[in-house]
Parts: sequence; structure tokens; C-alpha cells
Amino acid sequence: MGLKITYAPWGETLAELVDAAQRAEKAGAEVVWVPELHRSATIAAAAMAAGTSTIGVGTAIALAFTRSPLITALEALDLDEMSNGRFILGLGSGVERLNQDWHNARWGKPVAHIRETVAIVRQIMAQSHLGERMTFEGEFERIDIRGFTRPFTPARTNIPIYLGGMGPVMTKLAGEIGDGWISHELCSPKYLGEMLGPWLTEGREKSGRAPKDLDVVVSAACAIDKDAKQAKRWAAGLIGFYATVKTYADFFEFHGMLDQQNAVIAKFKTGVSSDDLADVVPDEMVDALTLAGDTDEVIEKIARYEGLANTVKLSPPTHGLDNATVRQAQNQIIEMIPSLVRG
Repeated sequence: MGLKITYAPWGETLAELVDAAQRAEKAGAEVVWVPELHRSATIAAAAMAAGTSTIGVGTAIALAFTRSPLITALEALDLDEMSNGRFILGLGSGVERLNQDWHNARWGKPVAHIRETVAIVRQIMAQSHLGERMTFEGEFERIDIRGFTRPFTPARTNIPIYLGGMGPVMTKLAGEIGDGWISHELCSPKYLGEMLGPWLTEGREKSGRAPKDLDVVVSAACAIDKDAKQAKRWAAGLIGFYATVKTYADFFEFHGMLDQQNAVIAKFKTGVSSDDLADVVPDEMVDALTLAGDTDEVIEKIARYEGLANTVKLSPPTHGLDNATVRQAQNQIIEMIPSLVRG
């Protein structure tokens, strides 16, 4: 298989998270990724960096506006040192409510804000050990750092920065300035090929870069079981969770599934938790939007991303499932990875 296989481990504890990362490393995955929601992405990445030796370690994604660019850059430098040059800084904007109501963070215009954040982070990573004045004046971010020298030799001064994006403008920006792009958890081959791919190409060509200069990472929710029907029910909860978000209507309409999304929203409005909507998500949605089924079926579905992406980021389903089931789903994915790497 020409695709790079990476994995987003799950753990009820940090120790279990690290154990899953170690098993993914042994299985042949090239990178392990951690999100930022229930844990700090950088703390979880540090735990995995300390517990592994060869696999890349990335954030997918860390929130870009809830830390200052200086802290983001310093954490990236520390993580790259801890991992001996294996760190990937994945950044994303998150949504407005998350930034403003949960973090009291400035939102602004997220695409322009991300552009400025990345520029400052790269400047600090490249220059903070030199003792030079570092300045940047933007609409949303500014720095004027004088009299500061980070007294450590960086493992690298050009740590890769990947951007998460789903909409056209953010996706084009990732193609323009990112070392990589990380998709949303729901990203079908059809949507990647017909919508996202052209946006990435437009952004990449704007900055005059070749295809090899951008790592296209497709995030793929994955559920495997000998009972394919059971695996699809595990994955259905993830779709139910995201289908409650009305701003994803264009995505579901693209797949001809607007009526199915509206059925999920209708049940959600009755007071049901967004994690408990799997029963109104039909298998046709699961088949189109996730990697679910028995091992052979899932391997065949992964292969559909050949020529569209460089990298697949596999992750177990979690929405509406107890920890024992998530653990079972995770084990099945890790057991499959060697066959993908050998293929």
C-alpha cells in the first residue's frame, strides 16, 4: 500500500494511551496523533514522546488560539527535543463557541488569525535561540520580543506544522502554508477527491509548491469486528454526533444524506445526548463516511484513498460506546496495521 499508515490512540488513562502508542509503533505505524478536547494535546504528546522511540508524534489538532504563539512555539520545541526530532505540530482553529465560551480566547477571522499564528510560531522556532529581536505586527497577533534568548540548542528549527481544515478557505490555506493538512474525522474518498483535493491544490499552487511539499492526511474513523454489522453500529455513534451540527449540512447534502442528517437532528431535539444517536444512523451513512466492517472490508476501504491522500490517520470510535468496547475496537485496529504496512 502506498499510503502512510498512522494512528490516533485512545486511553482511559495516560498510561493506557502510551501503551497503545507503543503497540502502534511496534505494529509499524509511522505517526501517533493526539487530539485536544478531554486532554491537553501537548501534555498527551509529551507522554507519548517519552514512551516511544521511533514513531512520529503529532497533535491532531492543538487549538491555535487558546495559547499564545510564544507558548505554542516553546511547547513545540520542547516536544521536538523530547522526541529527538519526531514531533509534528498540528494546529486548528476550533469553532467560535469553543474558543470564546470555553477558553475566553479571541476568535476574530479564523483563517487570517491562523496565518498570523503560524508565521509567528515559525519565527520563534527558527530564531529564539539566536538572541535576536523578534517582531510581528498582525491584525490578530503581534509580538515584540527583545532581550530574550532561549539557551538551548533546538533539535530542529523547522518543525513541521500541519493545519486542520474542512471548509474551502481554511483548506486552501493549509495547502498554501502548511507542511501538511489534516482532515475532519468524516472525510469520504468522494469528498476528498471532488471537493477538498482541488482546494488543497489551489492553495499549494498559490505558493508555488509541488505535491510532495504537502502531506495530505485523511482522518478515518475505523471500526473492525468479525461481525461487520456490529462494527458499523460502533461507528454510527460518531456520525450521529457530528450530524447534530447544522453547519455540516453541505457535507451531508454532498453525499445525498441531508434527510438522514435531519432525522438525527430531530431526535437530538427530543433531549437525547449527542453521543446516543447511533440508532437513527443507517448503515448507508456508515459505509459512505467511515471505515467499518470486517478486516477485509476495512482494508479495501482504506485503499480507496490511494492517489487522493498521502497518509491515513486511523482512530477507534468513541461516541456512545463504553470503554471496554472502545478498547476492543482499538485492539482490532492495531492488529490490522502490520498487514497494511506490509501491503
